[in-house]
Amino acid sequence: MPLIDLPSPARIAEAHAALRDHVRETPLLESPVLAAEAGAARLFVKAEGLQRTGSFKLRGALWRLMQLDQAARARGVVAFSSGNFAQGLAAAGRVLSVPVTIVMPVDAPETKRRATEALGAEVVLSHHGDAPREVVAAALARDLAAKRGLTLLHPFDDAEVVAGQGTTGLECLAQMGEAGAVPDVVASPVGGGGLLGGVSLALRAAHPDVTIWGVEPDGHDGMGRSLRAQDRVAAPGGPTICDALQAPMPGEVTFAACHAGGVQALAVNDGTVRKAMRRAFEELKLVLEPSGAVALAGVLSGAMPVAGKVVLVIASGGNIAFDRFAECLALAAREKG
Repeated sequence: MPLIDLPSPARIAEAHAALRDHVRETPLLESPVLAAEAGAARLFVKAEGLQRTGSFKLRGALWRLMQLDQAARARGVVAFSSGNFAQGLAAAGRVLSVPVTIVMPVDAPETKRRATEALGAEVVLSHHGDAPREVVAAALARDLAAKRGLTLLHPFDDAEVVAGQGTTGLECLAQMGEAGAVPDVVASPVGGGGLLGGVSLALRAAHPDVTIWGVEPDGHDGMGRSLRAQDRVAAPGGPTICDALQAPMPGEVTFAACHAGGVQALAVNDGTVRKAMRRAFEELKLVLEPSGAVALAGVLSGAMPVAGKVVLVIASGGNIAFDRFAECLALAAREKG
């Protein structure tokens, strides 16, 4: 595996200090009921869906923009995103007065496109046909960067983005400490791996014995396949309700971060994700999008060994239209029956 310059624990701590005045300290919720269902001693859920813009993505986007010089800030940036990084980057651009252009797949959720535009970003739609949508969107973003003189940003495969997302882990540790707990097991969603990579680096440095799991949708388990192969490989793809977790394979930086963080991985099906969305709503009163619920799905599925452990689950986002959320919960109820 090639040598990759990963963010150090000190760099993640630096990002954490810099972002405190701009991001929301999201709640860490403990659920004895969900702990009992999973067989865990204690179970905590980090509600990043209550972050500004509805997901953790603001953290990495804002820290990445802070690294630009004034000339680059004035010219603006471009990135591709199906929605959550788009909103995070648009909000970060508004905070720092950086013009933002987002290339978004034409079939990305309309609610995410409208929210991105409402935050002041220009949205350019990409049409991918049968090709992987992230590949087509990334190519269009590169073209726009060259034509307009914009700084091209990657939504996850960037060491500074990883450092910014890793601040989620530091915030969790502080909150668990206040609750008199130390995590034995951590479960995080993974698409491209920015969140999981940053969190794994931060938590492994603080607690070397912690077990860290990345949870992916069936068919989009590129990180798990890559970790098992000890090299980056693509997942086959296929239908999934987890629209934000469809990266064709992990990035070089994020794969290296997860490898260094000693991450294990598992994949879950759509029915398990819908059940987790329903249980989070019933027990914690949280609205989670499918991609934000996969980590809880992994814990509740029984496939993750958590018996008697203190478990930290990162619920990464809540950007979902009401009708779709209601449909997912109704279907979960029918599947339960």
